Amino acid sequence: MLMLKETKEGKARILVPAAERIYDAEVFYNPVMALNRDISVLAVRILEANSVLDALSATGIRGIRYALETPSEEIWLNDISEKAFKLMIKNVEANFNLRPIHMEKSTIFEGEKRIIVTNKDANLIMAENFRHFDFVDLDPFGSPMEFLDSALRAVKRHGVLAVTATDTGVLCGAYRNACLRKYLAEPIRGELCHEAGLRILLGVVIRYAAKYDLGAEVLLAYYKDHYFRIFLKLKSGARKADHSIKQLGYLQQEKNGKFEYSRAFLPSKKESHGPLWLGPLKDQRFVEELCKLSRNAPLGDEKKTRKFLNILMEEFDTPFFYDTHALARRNGLKVGRVAKIIEILEGKGYRATRTHFSPTAIKTEAPFDVVLRALKAPTLI
Repeated sequence: MLMLKETKEGKARILVPAAERIYDAEVFYNPVMALNRDISVLAVRILEANSVLDALSATGIRGIRYALETPSEEIWLNDISEKAFKLMIKNVEANFNLRPIHMEKSTIFEGEKRIIVTNKDANLIMAENFRHFDFVDLDPFGSPMEFLDSALRAVKRHGVLAVTATDTGVLCGAYRNACLRKYLAEPIRGELCHEAGLRILLGVVIRYAAKYDLGAEVLLAYYKDHYFRIFLKLKSGARKADHSIKQLGYLQQEKNGKFEYSRAFLPSKKESHGPLWLGPLKDQRFVEELCKLSRNAPLGDEKKTRKFLNILMEEFDTPFFYDTHALARRNGLKVGRVAKIIEILEGKGYRATRTHFSPTAIKTEAPFDVVLRALKAPTLI
């Protein structure tokens, strides 16, 4: 028998497994992902998506929050696990006064909202609903690649696809061969691995979308804790797909920490990492709206979500960064304070900010030599 306990997140009260370790539970629930779900709920509110699919729902917490906290009128919760399916039904019944219609492998709740709970393979549920959803959410355990084609066919041609990848070890180069197999890309190790991993994920989704004559605009892409998360607004048309493909390219890094990147579909130099996305990681207005909404929203992790969104809003959006600790180590220098280095760079007329990828790193348009001189400045010692 599945032992349960009640927890609250946002406006939702749900039953979750009472296992001591989350990975031992028969139905997966990770409280650490509250920030992920907070940002997702805020995004759906901004986008005003009418039909939403949470393709891998487990307890149903994400989809239930979509139904409670956004204007969406049709919300689908799905999981291949029968135990998860039964738990999702319990959790929907606990949060909504809606009339259920029970059928094989599905239960439909009708009322002001229409909530459909299904017990199917995620690829099947997406294949059965071609171009039906305004917003498709893929939040799997591990890699999203096995669901990507189906998701791109289930979302409307001007809809939004949200994807989580928790196999950061693969995307960050700890398992190079797995990255080559799954993401068709050469990863990088070292201080740039997390941003490169995020951009590899974006790059492969962009390439898959292009097969269907779909371009994509990155509303937001970020790295947090143990996962990558992206929100892509699809753009219909071969020209839009071609434009997105032109934003792909490769990264090279020298031993002293200097990096360069080039936009190209195929690498032009040895020791190139990619293909990866070299376009923006955020739409500034979208992130500003997320921050604004978060101030009064019922969040699952208020302190962390608001702080993180503020970092994303203020971050200079340019490919890659300089980690001050890594740069000092690579060049035999003392480590300077990040705030002081930013002050020096801004004094020279360059944009420079902190980055969410690392608390010791700087995003800047300043050339490598200028950054290195700032790190060497006597005032930093």
